[in-house]
Amino acid sequence: MDILEIQNYLPHRYPFLMVDRVLELVPNERIVAIKNITINEPIFTGHFPVTPIFPGVLIVEALAQASGILAFNSRDRSLNDGYIYFLAGTDKTRFKRQVVPGDQLRLEVEVVNLRAHWLKSSGKAFVDDALVCSSMLTCAEQKVS
Repeated sequence: MDILEIQNYLPHRYPFLMVDRVLELVPNERIVAIKNITINEPIFTGHFPVTPIFPGVLIVEALAQASGILAFNSRDRSLNDGYIYFLAGTDKTRFKRQVVPGDQLRLEVEVVNLRAHWLKSSGKAFVDDALVCSSMLTCAEQKVS
């Protein structure tokens, strides 16, 4: 799935769209996606100018966005159907190493529990084969139109 198709599932746009490509998607099971970390992202003007580090909260956001794509596909819906998924909670979030410009985050999210209006998932972010973040995510569906 390329960026144009991703935009059918996520309402986010630059600079807050955190999924660049979907490599694998199995509805009701899992998604593997990519977020490229580049020095020209606006966040690096302030976090931190001398030692740029991609914020952990944005790694969790990237995992949540991948979860949203997975939830939409699992329900056979898109933004055009008038729904949106919000990050409703995180649990057991851990950071193992810093993410810096030039890194490529591989976002792996697996369904733990999918109900009518929410998704509980297990997310892991990797750079190469190194785990950088893990989190349990809850995304809630809401009708917006």
